[in-house]
Order: sequence, then C-alpha cells, then structure tokens
Amino acid sequence: MLDIKHLKVAYGITEVLHDVSFQVPAKAIVALLGGNGSGKTTLLNTLIGLVRPRSGSVEFEGKQCAGLPPDRIVERGLAQVPQGREVWPNMTVIDNLELGAATRSDRAAIKADAEEMFQLFPKLAQHRRHLAGALSGGEQQMLAIGRALMSRPRCLLMDEPSAGLAPAVVADMVDTILALNRRGLTILLVEQNIGVAAAVAEYAHILQNGEIAFSGPAAGLVDNPAVLQSYLGR
Repeated sequence: MLDIKHLKVAYGITEVLHDVSFQVPAKAIVALLGGNGSGKTTLLNTLIGLVRPRSGSVEFEGKQCAGLPPDRIVERGLAQVPQGREVWPNMTVIDNLELGAATRSDRAAIKADAEEMFQLFPKLAQHRRHLAGALSGGEQQMLAIGRALMSRPRCLLMDEPSAGLAPAVVADMVDTILALNRRGLTILLVEQNIGVAAAVAEYAHILQNGEIAFSGPAAGLVDNPAVLQSYLGR
C-alpha cells in the first residue's frame, strides 16, 4: 500500500533522512523503531506532506504523493496521529473531531462518523462538549486517533501513541490499534516502546541516524539482545 523509495530529506544543508526505502503492505501493522533524533518523526511528516523530500519517491496505492500538500494526501487516504497528540485545547471534543474531516463535505456523514468515534471511544462521549485541553493524556490520545479517523483513511500514521501514558492506558491503546487493524486499517507505527511494537506489529524497521539499519519480523527484533544494544542502545 505504501512504498517508500530512496527518500532523502533535509532541513537546509542538514540531511536528516538518507536513502530510506521500505514498504507497508495493505492491512498490515508495520513498526518503525529508533532512538531520539533518528529521523522517525521527520519521516512521518514527509509522508503526510508537512515536509518536502529532497529526492526519492513515496507511492500510496501506486500513485506518487511525495511533495503534495497535506490536504491532498489526506484526501487520497493517509492520515496522521501526531507526536504529542496536538489536539486543539481550546476547542471542544466534538469540534476537534469534526475538524478532522476538513477535507470532506458530506455533513450528515461527518456527524454520523463523529458518533461512531464516540462508540469507539466511550470515554470521549462523556466529554463531547468539554474543552480538549481538559482531557487526560489518554483521552487526548483517543481524541487524536478519532480526529485522524474522521478523514476516513485507509492508512494511519501513528507517531509514538504510547508516549507519556500510564501502563494501563498503554494497554488500552494496544487494544485500540489491534481493533483498528482488524477493521482493515493499515498502520505505520512509530514507537520507542518496544513492547508496544512487539504486541501489535508484524514487521519492524529500525531507523538509526536517518537510515534503515535493520529490518525483520517484529517479535524477532525485540527478542534479539544484540539488535537492541546495537541499534537502540538497550
């Protein structure tokens, strides 16, 4: 579904991603692991159109999308759950959700989809008219996921969804990710929590200093002490 070939990304004269290539099969969960500064968030921001690549290609369902503006990429079926959740704190939960459908014009269907998000995340239903900034970290993460789903994506980019959450909330997040995948959603998951990656992903890549340093089945990666020490410093 997602085919990344020889991607190079730079900020000014500093190249952050160097010739990155990998694929995300349809209806799979693929994890991207790596330490701070390895280029994980830059990669996701490039895929969603917030950063323009220096060279290389990004094909989604066989069509080139590298360099397109974010709204065009979202319309094609990609959506991102950003690092740090990035909800609009001074807007209500329902307004955050409806803004996730900004590229759509089918108002009745948008409202129906918002109600579906409240069924998927019952805790959000209790706060639909509350300001997003008043939610707990776990509830904000639910809102960020729901907001992304409001664009009706076929592939979801998730940037460290477990970061800053209590262990019990992380367990709920794992269940949510698996449930979304069972519904047919393809997921590219950026994580530093190796346990989360192993629990949900079929395949994993390790990004180190802007390059794919290692690839393999997710379970095998996280059970390999040599790999963890060499590439993740653990």
